[in-house]
Formats: sequence, structure tokens, C-alpha cells
Amino acid sequence: MSDPDAASPVTATAANSPAFPYTSPTSPTGTPPWDTIDALVGWLDRESALPAEQERLLRLLKLSEEAGEVAQAVIGATGQNPRKGRSHSWDDVHAELCDVIVTAMVALRTLTPEARRVFEGHLRRVAERVPGAATASP
Repeated sequence: MSDPDAASPVTATAANSPAFPYTSPTSPTGTPPWDTIDALVGWLDRESALPAEQERLLRLLKLSEEAGEVAQAVIGATGQNPRKGRSHSWDDVHAELCDVIVTAMVALRTLTPEARRVFEGHLRRVAERVPGAATASP
């Protein structure tokens, strides 16, 4: 499982903070994912005491940390470490994968204000390489 004390793009404190507006993207009045990412980046920027360049680099490195947590959860869900046994569930793996996605979105948005356009364009190009993949026209 994740270290509860480790900094992550969304901590329990952040999610409950009045300075961080968030509603569920599944609710009828929910916030679209990229709007939530914009809010997260703004919150992280305001809370950071580091120089901007260092903050950018650390947000990129955070991806490796999160990917490692996916690996740890998979090992725990499959019981591959005999000393620890089944220490995680597949729900833990799902949550860690979501952390990777959110962290990557935060990193991309940190690098460019056009993160949504960059991602959608890249996803479209990836889908075009796959025979029979559904691609929505803009």
C-alpha cells in the first residue's frame, strides 16, 4: 500500500481543503477531469516553496514513484513475496494505476498549459495506429 505520509498530487488534506475545489466527475454537476487537474496544479504551485524548475522536475520524478507503487501492489495482490503474502488487493492495484494517471496528467499540465490538447492529439495518433480503433471526430 502507499505510504500515507508520502506527498501525492491529491492528499486527504488537499481533497478536503476549501482551497482545493473538487466534485466527483461522475456526478451531474461534477468537474471535468482536466479542470480538476488544473485545480490540482494551481494548488500544488501555491503550496510549493521550491523554485519552479525544481518543482517541475520533481513532478516528473513522482511518476516513477507512483509506477513503483503499482508494481508493489501487483506483487502484493499476487502474493509473490512469500514473506509478505497477499498484502494488497486488485482494488489497491486499480487505485495505484489511477495515481499514475493523475500524476502523469499533473506532470503534463505542469509542463504545458495546453495539456488537454497535447494529450487528446497524442491519444488520437495512438488510436489511428490501431486497426479498427474507434476515434471520435472533433
